[in-house]
Amino acid sequence: MKKIFSNRFVMVWLIFFAVNLTLYPLASSAHSVTFTPHDYVNTDNQVIIKAYATRSNLAEVQGSGTVVKVLKDDKKGLKHQKFLLKINDNLTILIAHNIDLAPRIEHLQVGDIINFKGEYIYTPKGGTVHWTHKDPHGHHVAGYLEHKAKKYE
Repeated sequence: MKKIFSNRFVMVWLIFFAVNLTLYPLASSAHSVTFTPHDYVNTDNQVIIKAYATRSNLAEVQGSGTVVKVLKDDKKGLKHQKFLLKINDNLTILIAHNIDLAPRIEHLQVGDIINFKGEYIYTPKGGTVHWTHKDPHGHHVAGYLEHKAKKYE
């Protein structure tokens, strides 16, 4: 039988999944924020909602949401700015923005609107969007975060 995944790929995926389960707090512990329909300005969120429902990963997603919790930076290995983003009334995702490769969003607060483009990885708690920056080697689709009309890539 043909080998589909390399051992290295499986190991990297398992480590990424385990780290997210350990570090990704429950959305219910997030600050209470009132949302209105205009808070979700990008209809591409439906693609992420479907991916979550089908437990799928997506190489490229684009969407928007409202910050419900700003988390501490992950300083192990490559540094990441992390926050929880509510993309509809039922789904909150983790944004993991590599601040070794892209500028961090300064003064990010609960209630801020974020537009994003990156890679979606399914997790039972809502999923993670990462690769929100340019690939310095040009092998991966570039992503970004947009906050208050400023793009971080």
